[in-house]
Amino acid sequence: MADPEEINTSEDLVDRVAAIDIAKASGMVCMRLPHETRPERRVQQVWNVAATTNAILELGDRLVCQGVTRVVMESTGAYWKSFFVLLEARGLQCWLVNARDVKNVPGRPKTDRLDAVWLAKLTERGMLRPSFVPPKPVRQLRDLTRTRTVLLQERTRHKQRIEKILEDAQIKVSSVVTDLFGVSGRSMLEALIAGERNPRTLAGLARGRMNAKHARLVEAFTGQFEDHHGFLCRTLLETIDHLTAQTDRLAKRITDAIAELPGPDGEPGPGPSLVERLDAIPGIGPTAAQILLAELGPDMRVFPTADHLASWAKLTPRTVQSGGTSISRPTGKGNPWLKGALGEIALAASHSDSFLGARYKRLVKRRGRPKALVAIARSILVVVWHLANDPDAVYNDLGVDYHQRLIDPARRTRDLVRQLKALGHDVTLAPAA
Repeated sequence: MADPEEINTSEDLVDRVAAIDIAKASGMVCMRLPHETRPERRVQQVWNVAATTNAILELGDRLVCQGVTRVVMESTGAYWKSFFVLLEARGLQCWLVNARDVKNVPGRPKTDRLDAVWLAKLTERGMLRPSFVPPKPVRQLRDLTRTRTVLLQERTRHKQRIEKILEDAQIKVSSVVTDLFGVSGRSMLEALIAGERNPRTLAGLARGRMNAKHARLVEAFTGQFEDHHGFLCRTLLETIDHLTAQTDRLAKRITDAIAELPGPDGEPGPGPSLVERLDAIPGIGPTAAQILLAELGPDMRVFPTADHLASWAKLTPRTVQSGGTSISRPTGKGNPWLKGALGEIALAASHSDSFLGARYKRLVKRRGRPKALVAIARSILVVVWHLANDPDAVYNDLGVDYHQRLIDPARRTRDLVRQLKALGHDVTLAPAA
């Protein structure tokens, strides 16, 4: 039998709490306070508050006057942000909690009032954990990087639509040209839209190494491209150019925002230097480094260890144990912006000639491609934590042959000989000349 374990619960219990069940236009507030004359009793008050600035500020003043020390709200779309920001500005300790952690008991009625009461009860008993909400400068940086990601995705969709239009006109140039929107590809598209229909003239616009594909280009441009297709392509190209200009503006704004990030104690932040050090990791470029910095923030004190960060990012498999049986469950959803960037980084690192690339090749043989990529993403996130946690740390690649250097030659030889003997072979070893 295990020895009794003493647990201190005084730090988890909260006497004066408030919980808000948030909707789009309003929020149901439940405030629970100690009874003035009967210590074993609690006083509960529930009321509805409009989701306007003046109403939320008035709510903050009321909670401060009542001595409320913690305000908890469920993450509901983007509607929680106004309550969180305005109440936090009033000096209240605001917690944002995951909706999955605050579900009511199944079988009981569900209303906004009951949800607010349930959330308040969980809060005062210390049964909730706050979600990671970065400070305002990091949140603004997140808005910039996420907007850039959305615009880049939209630009990619417009490029794919142009390729679809060319296929509809029997123009197979995308099968010959690697980058349809490069210098040569864009020149050919502009001429095609302007009214040029001669395949040889269009193929003659190729530059550089693409000149070697002249015959294939002539065949690819032989189709039925009409003015209707040209109008559609022109419309999409103008949209692509507009999106490119917008992403360039965002890139400059992101660089300036990273330079202005404050440090943990108010001194100049390590944003620019951290982006450069993250760029040294295989698979990470300047854009990916900026996304990681925006999603995680420069202050790693919110994550005590690298394992905490990996668990928060949902890159650690969940273990479910029951009746002596342990089952590994999927990692979970996590931050979609962070996991999307880490997925692309891991895929790029898997093709690199580095330690991460070698590790991927070892794992993919026995674990499969999806699990191997998740493992590489977790390794990269651990490296990011160490680089962000230590301003003087730099990334040093262990090399492709790192695992080979760990192998004991004598033991490896003994294992191979044993395997050959098990297959019925008589093995004699002779030293190499």
